[in-house]
Amino acid sequence: MRDGERGDARIPSTRTLAMPADANPSGDIFGGWLMSQMDLAGGVHASREAGGRVATVAVDAMSFHKPVQVGDQVSCYCATERIGRTSIAVRVETRVRRRAQADQREEKVTEGLFTYVALDEEGRPRPVRPPALPGDERQAAASGIGTGRGARGGARGGRGAT
Repeated sequence: MRDGERGDARIPSTRTLAMPADANPSGDIFGGWLMSQMDLAGGVHASREAGGRVATVAVDAMSFHKPVQVGDQVSCYCATERIGRTSIAVRVETRVRRRAQADQREEKVTEGLFTYVALDEEGRPRPVRPPALPGDERQAAASGIGTGRGARGGARGGRGAT
């Protein structure tokens, strides 16, 4: 998610409206409320990637760029940063459409890196993706097995061709 990308070209993981109950006396939305919206969005995204239950284990590199005001439409956009054996790191970017702004452009207000762990029925860490069965080329291609490439197609420390 680059700064110059148009927000409306992507579908947000979540979208909500900033309300007076979420604001301080100056009318700015509390950072904790915004962070919880980002965690919800990242959790939705990570759950889809993991194919089930996930839990937040870390928040890194949180940056608040601009304040959010009461009445702003808040949209959280997510992208998978990396997939480990049991964890998924999700970059969450939050943009707003200002209530008082006529042109309806979205502007970036915050971003952060959230890490989630995939959980089994008992709440214990489980593999994000089940291991590929022999002869399942689609699963092997999706996971990067045997290619030296990760799930997103980039080099991930594998021993590809030299």
